[in-house]
Amino acid sequence: MFQATLDPIAGSLGLSALVACVPLLTFFVMLLGVKARAHVSAIVALCVAVIVACVGFQMPLHLAVASATQGAAFGAIPIVFIILMAVWFYQVTVVSGRADDLRAFFDVVGAGDVRIQAMMIAFCFGALLEALAGFGAPVAITATMILALGVKPRKAALVVLLANTAPVAFGPVGTPITTAGAMVSGGDASVAVQTAQHVAAIAGHQAPVLAFVVPILLIIILDGARGLRDCWAPTLVVSASFALAQWWCSNHFAYELTDVVASLFSLGAIVVFMRVWKPKNVAAARVRLGLPEQVARAESQLTAQRTVMALVPYLIIVIVFSIGKLGIPGLLSSVDIKIPWPLISGGAVLNAAGADPGTTFTLGLLSTPGTSILVAGIITTLVLMLFTENGRYSITLGAAIREIGATVYRMRFSALTIVLVLALAYVMNFSGQTMSIGQFLAGSGPAFAFISPVLGWVGTAVTGSDTSSNALFASLQYSAAQANPTFSGITPDLFLAANTMGGVIAKMVSPQSLAIAAVATQVREADIMKSTLPWSIGLLAGLSCLVALQAGPLSFILP
Repeated sequence: MFQATLDPIAGSLGLSALVACVPLLTFFVMLLGVKARAHVSAIVALCVAVIVACVGFQMPLHLAVASATQGAAFGAIPIVFIILMAVWFYQVTVVSGRADDLRAFFDVVGAGDVRIQAMMIAFCFGALLEALAGFGAPVAITATMILALGVKPRKAALVVLLANTAPVAFGPVGTPITTAGAMVSGGDASVAVQTAQHVAAIAGHQAPVLAFVVPILLIIILDGARGLRDCWAPTLVVSASFALAQWWCSNHFAYELTDVVASLFSLGAIVVFMRVWKPKNVAAARVRLGLPEQVARAESQLTAQRTVMALVPYLIIVIVFSIGKLGIPGLLSSVDIKIPWPLISGGAVLNAAGADPGTTFTLGLLSTPGTSILVAGIITTLVLMLFTENGRYSITLGAAIREIGATVYRMRFSALTIVLVLALAYVMNFSGQTMSIGQFLAGSGPAFAFISPVLGWVGTAVTGSDTSSNALFASLQYSAAQANPTFSGITPDLFLAANTMGGVIAKMVSPQSLAIAAVATQVREADIMKSTLPWSIGLLAGLSCLVALQAGPLSFILP
């Protein structure tokens, strides 16, 4: 039997916490210093974590390896499964050709005003892509679309990276929050679900603030104060509608669908608004932005049927998830398979409190959101097959199924990275490394409320993934909050939400996002980062202040 201790190294909590940071520091150094690929960095960091667990925290080698395998299993199912299905679902619309009609739809709605079009594409459509695909897809796709509008490359990169912040906490299909809940659930699937729902509700009191601000910043970046004077009304419509829908869905519906609902709702709101409001000074704005002469819009070619069919896939996924919330979750979870993990279950591994740290693995093939997305994708394919418009938008069920294999191949290194990061997190959790760091940080008192979002920011800035950041730091945040007497009356879930939201803001400076934006816009990563870093730091400072207020005088607003 192995029981984790908080101060195994020379009886010093500070020294033990410092040594426990070595695997994380290794990961960061490999990524940023050595410039190794993410999955290679994760492999090295995992090996270091096992060494620290065995040598520093006195965990037997076979238990450390078994802990890593359970983490890898959780990384594969449900996390990687959800992500693969989300990316595949979007690819179904691409293969069918309906994704092109969705892009044309934005041009029609924007009434030829490149500022409004860019905001809709980067923010509304980008949020939809983040909800379903994530992992760089929103940046790559929207950057290409905005460049096609004539926006300068460096400005286009800044716009899409800044826009890809507000939706990240709830995309793809809430995976970062699902991961945060699972990391502190002790292996209990029902506790994981309840925790994730509560974290989502709290994040729903933070993310809408960011969602309200970002569209305003996008217009300012595109055309300065004059652009905001011209476009303040549609900008306010997008900001308010997205923020309101994000709050409502995360608190009162299904957090997995928050970005889908918010993006579609804001898109619907701006469509209705643009029917009664016309852009001002469009020609003058194009001159200021150095854009070419305006070309004819696609309105005459985009029929009502094509518009509806471009939106149908996303309506289907909302319906499927909605049905899944009508008393069915209990039925689906009833067939979950609970697997006591070999070697470490049955009291073989205990945490510092003498409790099981979560050594039972739950295989929920039906209850996972990935299965719901798969079902929605099959239904979408069948519907699209019925409306091909003389073969122009043809897709077959076989082609859709083959696309699953293509998606797995494209995502293989990203998937491997997630699996390895989860393995790293489990080794650190089960050996006591995370608890040591958390206990040490708990001594920071009230300052921890400011530090909490910064940890999430660092995690995502390095790994490029809010999901990976939560896998690394969720347990640390939770244990630190529980041990900090300053927050004795505050739910630790606040700091899980803070970690998630801190990671959201770091997406625009993460190496992966910068690399994707650089490829899409042909601008050097260093130049893009010079543009994004000040915005990221400013938003992080604002978030830290918000979390500190929610942990203090504004705690009454927390769900």
